[in-house]
Amino acid sequence: MFAVFDPLLIPLVVVGLTVLCAAVVCVVAIVRAERRDVVAVVRELPELAAVLIRFRRRRK
Repeated sequence: MFAVFDPLLIPLVVVGLTVLCAAVVCVVAIVRAERRDVVAVVRELPELAAVLIRFRRRRK
């Protein structure tokens, strides 16, 4: 019965479930947060992206 599954399918399924769980946790956290907190996080996203891009360029 398990011979039907491709060995590469297992890591793909695990990664898919991990991404799905992370998305659910993020959505629940946003729904439960106060409006001020969500607005503050959204305002900081461009600065966070800039820092991550600079960090990535420095590592290479």
